[in-house]
Amino acid sequence: MRGSHDLGGLEGLGSISPEAESSEPVFHADWEKRIFALTLAVGFLGQWNLDESRHARERQSPDDYLRHSYYENWWVGLKTLLLEKGLVSEEEFASGQMQSHASSLGLSALQADDVAGILLKGGSVEMETEKRPRFKAGDRVRVRVEVAAGHTRIPSYVRGRVGVIERHHGAHVFADRNALRHREAEHLYSIRFASREIWADKTQEGANVGVRVDLWEPHLDPV
Repeated sequence: MRGSHDLGGLEGLGSISPEAESSEPVFHADWEKRIFALTLAVGFLGQWNLDESRHARERQSPDDYLRHSYYENWWVGLKTLLLEKGLVSEEEFASGQMQSHASSLGLSALQADDVAGILLKGGSVEMETEKRPRFKAGDRVRVRVEVAAGHTRIPSYVRGRVGVIERHHGAHVFADRNALRHREAEHLYSIRFASREIWADKTQEGANVGVRVDLWEPHLDPV
């Protein structure tokens, strides 16, 4: 099922009016800065992972998701997780008064002096696995149409389409399962699709460009 966030290839959503790159600000308002900082800071408490965070934003109603701005969706996802993990209560949100502290929950807060170093360090999502890759470069594969309920990284416009594997990236954390707090390794591939394969009724005659999408092995079937 296509989620409200999965807008690739859809029509009728209005024109796109990008801001000039030279004048586009990183943040359009101070509250966006605060939501960005708050999301990162609370994320370092280790109570959820990146895929859970994405899934929390996606779980709001489609009308709300499309009505909200980018950082409003971040805020909705953050509030959802704070409540679900018991870090903040409905009463605290309503009153604006803190009733507990991270230390009382056995958690260690991110310190301001540590932010730059942690952000620069990053972290790898590569994993070791004894599973052998099912595919190799040059293999033709079809993207599965059926998708389990929940978070998935398959764009709807490539479901059921046939592409050619260009590169095997090795084994990485499987995002679809990681959103449910099951950290598992699956082989990840870069797949090239012809634009005619994806948008057969939309591509202009003679035009056929390559579209590359990274997908995990459980998303794919051999052709």
